[in-house]
Amino acid sequence: MIHIKALVKGEADMPPSTKIFEYDSDSENIFFLGVEVIKNRLSQNLRININETMMLYAGLIASEIRLGKSIPEIKEMAKSFLSAKKVMIGVPESMRKVVFEAKIDDKQKQIITLNEPIPTTDYILVSKGD
Repeated sequence: MIHIKALVKGEADMPPSTKIFEYDSDSENIFFLGVEVIKNRLSQNLRININETMMLYAGLIASEIRLGKSIPEIKEMAKSFLSAKKVMIGVPESMRKVVFEAKIDDKQKQIITLNEPIPTTDYILVSKGD
């Protein structure tokens, strides 16, 4: 059973949003198949949107909790999980802080807070020469 509630806070001018991933033991393979589809897109050098990014992080958290990893270990792994080059423009800024409340199988609910999970880069806009 997977129940993950993610509260996403971005830039100050954006309202926070909540995403819920809830799958019972019969349907959780659909969740992990979705994660694999997104990983396949990344392997083809395609950038992913915020919903796909959130699903990847939820998949990471669910898998690592099942492996018995501690919250500090999961946070450390999440730091290098995705880069700004793998996601669409605006995704890192939309995810300044993400709080995951995760209840996996029969384990206790765990709260994992990721501050700037995807480091932002300075975007430089250039004009094409005539």
